[in-house]
Amino acid sequence: MSDTGPLSRLHRVQHLDLDLDRLRAEEGNIPDALRNARAEQERLNNLLEDTEITLEATDKKVRQQELDLAGTREQMARAQDEQEKNAFDARAQSQYGSRIQMLGERAEEMEEDLLPLREQQRELTEKAAALRAEHRALRPNLGALETEDEARVQALRDQGEGARKERAELVANLDARTVKEYDMIRKAKKGLGVVEIKNGSCSGCNVNLPVNVQQKAALGKLPPVKCPSCGRFLIRLDV
Repeated sequence: MSDTGPLSRLHRVQHLDLDLDRLRAEEGNIPDALRNARAEQERLNNLLEDTEITLEATDKKVRQQELDLAGTREQMARAQDEQEKNAFDARAQSQYGSRIQMLGERAEEMEEDLLPLREQQRELTEKAAALRAEHRALRPNLGALETEDEARVQALRDQGEGARKERAELVANLDARTVKEYDMIRKAKKGLGVVEIKNGSCSGCNVNLPVNVQQKAALGKLPPVKCPSCGRFLIRLDV
């Protein structure tokens, strides 16, 4: 079979496709340093988000507790003012005194409840600040690693430019229907759409081929002869 036959050209296309597959696979091989840096960034982002959500809820509790405490203290002040103005006998003094004492005890309880909340608020604020500082410190290294990886990926793509150009030229001179079918077979058959006949067998699935199939495939004509077992296009290169 002539080296310039359509199946030989399609076989060359497959060789280029496999090389491009390898380059694309290499693109996805992210360096460990970058992968670790990205994972650390994600960890910090998640921790910071959780911390800020908890801090926001704690701030809300503190504000509400402070408002309640301020309201109770205002009630105490009004009660004390009314006591001075209106308590003219012992009974009135006792009534006002009981109310003022009750409000005072409630205010003390509120102040006690505020202490752990304010401590939690302080700890969460410090934790959020520390996480932001870690995040800022990570950025320069992560940025440098991202830039290095972009250059790595671009180099791989540049490396495959010649293969893509050659493939486009070959495909332009092949039957479009055959190329489309080849692409479908290759996608379904682990990257191999065209396989050689070796020692009377399909090198794709190792099934023994009938002599008439081998002879027809050796002609290298279109439409391509397919393996009766795996459905790949067959090509004979040793004739």
